[in-house]
Amino acid sequence: MNILYYLTILPPKMPRAEALSQEIAALRRRFGGEIIYLNPNIASPIHLPRLLFGFHKWSEIRRREAEVDLHHVYNPDPFPFPILRFMQKPVVYSLSSGIGQKRPNLRFLTKITAVTVPDKRSFERLRGWGLNNVHLVRAGVESGRFSHTPQPLNGKFRLLVASAPWTKAQFQSKGVDALLTLAAQRDDIELVCLWRGELLEEMQQRIATHNLADRVQVVDKLVDVNEVLGTVQATINLAANAAIIKAYPHSLLDSLAAGKPVLVSRAIPMADYVAQTGCGVVVEAVTPEAIGQAVDELAANYKEMVETAVRAGRRDFSLESMIDSYRQVYQAVLAEAA
Repeated sequence: MNILYYLTILPPKMPRAEALSQEIAALRRRFGGEIIYLNPNIASPIHLPRLLFGFHKWSEIRRREAEVDLHHVYNPDPFPFPILRFMQKPVVYSLSSGIGQKRPNLRFLTKITAVTVPDKRSFERLRGWGLNNVHLVRAGVESGRFSHTPQPLNGKFRLLVASAPWTKAQFQSKGVDALLTLAAQRDDIELVCLWRGELLEEMQQRIATHNLADRVQVVDKLVDVNEVLGTVQATINLAANAAIIKAYPHSLLDSLAAGKPVLVSRAIPMADYVAQTGCGVVVEAVTPEAIGQAVDELAANYKEMVETAVRAGRRDFSLESMIDSYRQVYQAVLAEAA
């Protein structure tokens, strides 16, 4: 089996720190294939809209298409990239972020060979809207890389913030500003922020404005995430809407694999799983007040939530299960095309 993988983001400065790049790397190790970045704006002198994504790579795609069995495209939302219409081999379209309550235009997805989503909430919504080619593929991580290092509460709550903003607007929509405001209000909260080579100066300015240099650490390099998780009590991932973040963020899966509870926004589909299992707390709004309430709830039930995280993390999100699910999708797609 040979697959051509596509990402619609700009090539990340640190691919090993970017969740979708990690997922594709795991699939390529198992199934083979190459990766193509459809976003042309890394080199374009003017900003090009998504309708034009991929056409700068068309000659390469056509050349490689003769050698591959199918195309696998990753994108956060159901956007009808025109380039997909010209692909002759079957297309798998993975929606990496959650589907909101508002029904999107799904006409083009009905013409895609297979659509995958990582969460039951999105799966049920799409099925309810009549999309019959959708498959549920739960995210997975290599849990064997993680070990549980207990961090009892000692008057401080140290949180890992591992979903850095890609744009200045995401300082607000991903809750970074709200977290810094809360930390400035409460000296019992410390933050460890994993960065990925973007907007570091912006973050440092915000930390200085809030006078938080002694309680907010920014790590802007590749690190052993297991070691970092060993120094915190929990991991937090916030989003004002489902479209700006993965439905099951890798940072939260890593956290559970290391037996650390999670704090997650209600808008992120993984919140359903967290509420059901009790491996953390759902944050109802991206505000300092709501985050503070969630931290207090986690502190009050910390021992029980740690025990649940230790059990659930390795049981529910294995990398092998994710790869096997994609294998089943690929086989179904190829059988349909035969």
